[in-house]
Amino acid sequence: MSKTPLQFRHNARDVAIFVDGGTNLLVALRDLIGDMTPKFGCGQGGCGTCSVLIDGELHLSCLTLAESVAGRSVETLDGLKQGPNLHPLQRAFADNFAAQCGYCTPGMLMAAKALLDRNPSPSRADVIEAISGNICRCTGYEPIINAILAAAGGRVSA
Repeated sequence: MSKTPLQFRHNARDVAIFVDGGTNLLVALRDLIGDMTPKFGCGQGGCGTCSVLIDGELHLSCLTLAESVAGRSVETLDGLKQGPNLHPLQRAFADNFAAQCGYCTPGMLMAAKALLDRNPSPSRADVIEAISGNICRCTGYEPIINAILAAAGGRVSA
């Protein structure tokens, strides 16, 4: 099988890789680019831990063909921080004890960022809806919801 060249923006930098036909974006990000922040969870789109932003919209990278992001912008958890400085959402998660094992955290943070980018003052119901595609087995969701609301109260910017 021949490889297909693929160029896109990954966390504000241009990347060029070669992918096999049918390769999903999660594999391309982790194995070909080395961005380990999107996690492999269920591999079927049911847990949300592999969530990334594609042109600002939330997508499950395990269900997204890598070739479909050609010429587009992909943002992962690794792109949120600026050097050693955490994004306000990351800081709110830490301050509100919103991560226990941390496995769901990358997907939760990306879902939260997508929400706050389109609605900087969400209601509790908005937050619950926004993270509804992400499974967490540790926190009981309350700390996560509180962290997102706290970040929104601090006027999180894109």
